[in-house]
Amino acid sequence: MREIKAIIRPDRLYDVVRALHDIPDLPGVTISNVRGVGKQHPADDASPTFEEISMAKLEIVVPLAVVDNVVQAIERAGHTGRVGDGKIFVLPVEHAIKIRSGDEDARAL
Repeated sequence: MREIKAIIRPDRLYDVVRALHDIPDLPGVTISNVRGVGKQHPADDASPTFEEISMAKLEIVVPLAVVDNVVQAIERAGHTGRVGDGKIFVLPVEHAIKIRSGDEDARAL
């Protein structure tokens, strides 16, 4: 299993979620509104500045077989070509437990 975390532009959220819905057996997506700072590089030789911005964060835990499809869907639907499109992170998940049923790992998804 892998956890996919994506930080995307809020205005791309609808398109990204719609693209994810097209993936068969996707267990679900957690969406959060987040704020953060990114280094802005000015055109001249001045020091970089830091500006707080609002973004959307998606968190998805999926079986290995689905990882590439999910990453590609987020990348495709979230892309604008402008600075600040966001980032995607893929992390290993060691163990998962569904609280209601006690199902573990892939069955917990």
